[in-house]
Amino acid sequence: MSSEWKIYRTRFLIRAKQLTEPLRFVDFLGREHHGRPGDYLVETSDGVQRIASREIFEDIYVAMGPAELKKPAMRQTDFSLAQGSSASTSATAS
Repeated sequence: MSSEWKIYRTRFLIRAKQLTEPLRFVDFLGREHHGRPGDYLVETSDGVQRIASREIFEDIYVAMGPAELKKPAMRQTDFSLAQGSSASTSATAS
């Protein structure tokens, strides 16, 4: 179907892999996506997938290296309140 996942970035990190054969799928909103060999399957941090044409993808994104097999979890951040107590929030990527 496609080559290995790699990490790319613009303002946001995405995962993408270049297609080696045609790919067609319907996303969770019911939109049909079509890709040709050379196009890229792109996955955003919230798991949404789409197809990007090779020409546009390679003009916009810069490769950063191979993706991990498992998506990295987001860092936990502590926010201190004025009275010295703290609340903690964390998010994980699916």
